[in-house]
Amino acid sequence: MQPTLLRPSVAHLALPFFDDAHRRIAAALPDWANAQAVDESDDRAACRDWVRRLGQGGWLRYCVAAKHGGALDQLDSRALVVLRETLAFYSPLADFAFAMQGLGSGAISLAGTPSQQSAYLPAVARGDKIAAFALSEPDAGSDVAAMKTEATRQGKTQAGGLKDSESKAWRLSGTKTWISNGGLADFYCVFAKTEPQAGSRGITAFIVDRGA
Repeated sequence: MQPTLLRPSVAHLALPFFDDAHRRIAAALPDWANAQAVDESDDRAACRDWVRRLGQGGWLRYCVAAKHGGALDQLDSRALVVLRETLAFYSPLADFAFAMQGLGSGAISLAGTPSQQSAYLPAVARGDKIAAFALSEPDAGSDVAAMKTEATRQGKTQAGGLKDSESKAWRLSGTKTWISNGGLADFYCVFAKTEPQAGSRGITAFIVDRGA
């Protein structure tokens, strides 16, 4: 007798804000998830394994837009919800691995330069690069404006003490904490103040490669 494979309920997908594309995801993902056998005794190794498998399975393609190797023309929050709730039904770590690929690369999708997007997003979709999101600090979590990490432009000092505006180098100074995928990621989306006097509006996101 063949074992009965577990499948999550899909009754809610009859609601009008889901369409056939979402229902196809919900129909296909359980078969794939049931076929995975990831050893989660070492969560860090397992996270890498899940990212690799999710990339090979094509599921990480929903974390980026089609022009960067994604599955859909634009990021679709409803598709992400269906994917996450289905993955979490089978493995919370699989859901975590998937979510962090999207969260860690989200700022690049939304506001990265074309060269940054082409350098990172296809690799995220393939599972070749693991992403991390570095926002929280010991004294600044949900209160983002309280962050103390600052970024200062590095360049030649000109007359009057002004920095060369053409310099592309920045120095980040500060401490981050509670960073999911910390020590595991290939790159980090790090948030720092570039205009401290502007509060939350003076915060900029930086891509920091592992080992930089």
